[in-house]
Amino acid sequence: MPRVIDYSDDTSCSLGDCIEALEANGFEPREKESLLHAAAWLRKLGNNRDFLADMLVDELKQGVKAAEEASDYGPQVIMLSGLGGDYYMRANFWPSVDEHMFRASGTAAFSYELPHDHNFDFLTLGYFGPGYSSDYYEYDYDKVLGAIGEKAGLRFIERATLSPGKLMHYRAHLDVHSQLPPESLSISINIMHASGAQGWLDQYRFDVEKDEISGVISPGGSEIFLRVAVGLGGEEARDLAHHFAGSHPSHRMRLTALEAQAGVLGLAERDELWRRAEGSGSRLVAIEATRKRRELELV
Repeated sequence: MPRVIDYSDDTSCSLGDCIEALEANGFEPREKESLLHAAAWLRKLGNNRDFLADMLVDELKQGVKAAEEASDYGPQVIMLSGLGGDYYMRANFWPSVDEHMFRASGTAAFSYELPHDHNFDFLTLGYFGPGYSSDYYEYDYDKVLGAIGEKAGLRFIERATLSPGKLMHYRAHLDVHSQLPPESLSISINIMHASGAQGWLDQYRFDVEKDEISGVISPGGSEIFLRVAVGLGGEEARDLAHHFAGSHPSHRMRLTALEAQAGVLGLAERDELWRRAEGSGSRLVAIEATRKRRELELV
């Protein structure tokens, strides 16, 4: 499960001080000194009980545009720092089942009861409220291909709560959790690691009952662009998809290119495409191609 970082410090800092410290030293979670440095500043920021409320009031005073910019990451997120570096900061709001926003939107809008891993490391701190609970698992990312229905090898660890003041390190491609709504509205503060390679690393959702990978939840911008371009019918886009399907270094992108092509083909042509893909030399593509052909048999 995520590592609990037992770091005691009663001092507090402003958001600006925290960002300045991270800008000066960066955030590289694979390096212990860098990880603990960031954790120390997150602890200090968490001790500041006023900064987030003050920030929200300031945003509200500035009007709708400022509020939209502050929540560009998603409806339950307030961005605390800019994007583009090796980290960014955010505050996450976790509604309880009694909140109107939960009743109106349901569990999926807040990723509740969605077992998943992450393709990045991050630090999280329980800042307000009782905190959400999670069922925690671990698995070996390097031992799976990422095919739908593939055995994941999940190992259940425990159910635990991100209680107030609790500081945790979620490890990329190792920690899996299924979050549960808190007893009342809660807020966590995160320092998220970002890297150029992140877009090529899969993030999965899991079926814990079957111990299987049930989907990929980290499609990159290039994948989406390719699907749209091929769907719009351009010859150049189709040629590019054909090229990517045969030679792209990312097996996930090869699969995406095949799916994009299949989306504009008839049933017989689609079956032939996946039949050829079964012999592509990529295990991920071959497994998915066989699954796709079985689905076509049911159409």
